[in-house]
Amino acid sequence: MDVDAEESFLAYVRERIAALSRIAFLLTGDRHLAEDLVQETLLRVVGRWARIAAGGDPDAYVRRTLYHQHVSAWRRHRGRTVHLDAQPERPPDRAGPDEAGAVTDSVAVRVALATLAPRQRAVIVLRYFEDLTEAQTADVLGCRVGTVKSQTRDALARLRAVAPGLLSETADPEPSRAEARR
Repeated sequence: MDVDAEESFLAYVRERIAALSRIAFLLTGDRHLAEDLVQETLLRVVGRWARIAAGGDPDAYVRRTLYHQHVSAWRRHRGRTVHLDAQPERPPDRAGPDEAGAVTDSVAVRVALATLAPRQRAVIVLRYFEDLTEAQTADVLGCRVGTVKSQTRDALARLRAVAPGLLSETADPEPSRAEARR
């Protein structure tokens, strides 16, 4: 790697490490697994950094790699179960003081996200935490927009069953098939 590419990579990491860590934490539900996920992702992109940076939007490539690494890791360790600690961890670099209601909501979101399949979890994180469109989410995950829609629908249905208090009527911009027929 040449000096300019190395400096560019280090600048990118300094600027985006907190955001990547938060995304990884939301995906894994565990600070240590999130750190491992971010580290593995950065190791995968560093060797190709000059080409990635020349493409114009390295963040999209790095995010896509992060999500794919998460799903791949989940597939490798499919038989293992996720155990949530009695005391929840705080997401890295969280802004502002954490009030009682926010803590309760944070724990509820974390527990609810842990019940989702990795692709459903990735779709929810991308759509509702990163505020990406369906097309942008499909691009990051390397799938079709229809897949994003169906994964979102299924994930929201699962979240409604597991934690009905988390979702408001405005959280689901698309009506279910049954509601659309009415």
